[in-house]
Amino acid sequence: MTTSDRQFDVLIIGGGPAGAASAAILAEHRHRVLVLERETFPRYHVGESLLPFTYQPLERLGLLPQMKQSAFQKKYSVQFVSPSGRASDPFYFFKRYDRETVAQTWQVLRSEFDVMALDNARAKGAEVRHEITVKELLWEKSEIRNPKSEIARRVVGVRAQTKSGKVVEFHAPITLDCTGKESFAAVRNGWRQKDPFLNKVAVWTYYQGSRRETDINEGQTTVAMIPEKGWFWHIPQHNDMVSVGVVAEGKYLTRGGVREPKAIFHREVGENLWIQDQLAVGRQVGDYFLTSEYSFHVRHCGCEGLLLVGDAFCFLDPVFSSGVMLALKSGVLAGDAVHEALAAGDFSPSRFTTYASALRQGIENMRKLVYAFYDPGFSFKKVIDKYPDAAGEITDCLSGDVNKDFSSLWSKISEFVPLPDDLPVGGPAMAGQVVA
Repeated sequence: MTTSDRQFDVLIIGGGPAGAASAAILAEHRHRVLVLERETFPRYHVGESLLPFTYQPLERLGLLPQMKQSAFQKKYSVQFVSPSGRASDPFYFFKRYDRETVAQTWQVLRSEFDVMALDNARAKGAEVRHEITVKELLWEKSEIRNPKSEIARRVVGVRAQTKSGKVVEFHAPITLDCTGKESFAAVRNGWRQKDPFLNKVAVWTYYQGSRRETDINEGQTTVAMIPEKGWFWHIPQHNDMVSVGVVAEGKYLTRGGVREPKAIFHREVGENLWIQDQLAVGRQVGDYFLTSEYSFHVRHCGCEGLLLVGDAFCFLDPVFSSGVMLALKSGVLAGDAVHEALAAGDFSPSRFTTYASALRQGIENMRKLVYAFYDPGFSFKKVIDKYPDAAGEITDCLSGDVNKDFSSLWSKISEFVPLPDDLPVGGPAMAGQVVA
């Protein structure tokens, strides 16, 4: 391997939506980009529902034509269902948005969508290497000092291992951590912290041939409630498949000492009559999956030579399907911010303050809505009955239009339930703040 094979403008760890988006933007700017992905695509990943405001990053990435031509199930609405099986009227996006843009989105099969996104980055000029696992970040002393004259350290590359066991090093002035919920750099730097309240467990599987709606409602996301503020997701996909899972507090799902995912799942199906009816026909396929304690934030978005993107920056909660939207959006924002840093030859942490602030604003807005949703005394209907004009703002936030001023909405909702303060996290780590 020659020196040119090891030296790049940007290294990206992880080829999921965040990594693919960042790589596509940077390659489009003609930077030399290397994506290191430990798995071979296509590979399984949960998180199939796209929000309407995924439209903008998809458009920027040039993926809209492929999405429109794909077999992915079109999604026009979302509905909520009580444990008794009583369903709300669908919330149609086109009642709020232009039918030609964000009023319609998709339910995707992540194994196919992620290949599409990564192939798009490759087509724009990014180099992608599969089956290579990053083991550690490479550091060296920086010339930047903080006001206390402490010498900082900067990331200058990564050490990785190929499938055959060979250890290789790659260097670049900046590395993007797009490793998803693993949050590679945050864990190793001691930056990761749990959300003060969100601490749920999810159990899910897939069904084929089960009952689904017809016509324009076929692809709608359904949030079906169970006791203790738990809920099912029901996400129709193409090929007559449905992703279905239950989310609740661990102490509720494991009550009676039940801990096996299959047993948990099927017991909870009986807690919502709508879900029970949908799954009464068709058949369960594949494995049962379980994940717990997945909500987290990071104290810093990065440091000199390092930037966190997508779920590596924060994973909030799956209830409003914000994950892929935030991954793609942060990937585009990171790509633009890193391009400016490369053009200026300046990778000082302060350059990425605006990037971090934009991500945290969107996360905090969605986080407030998630907190309200899980409060036993809350319902959207109560808020809208008292404040009909709040319906539009609630729709905007639920649809992913999260970078706007929602202070009026939070004032109204806080009359019904307490809302959390913004967390003082996410800014870049300055000299003396890096643990490595």
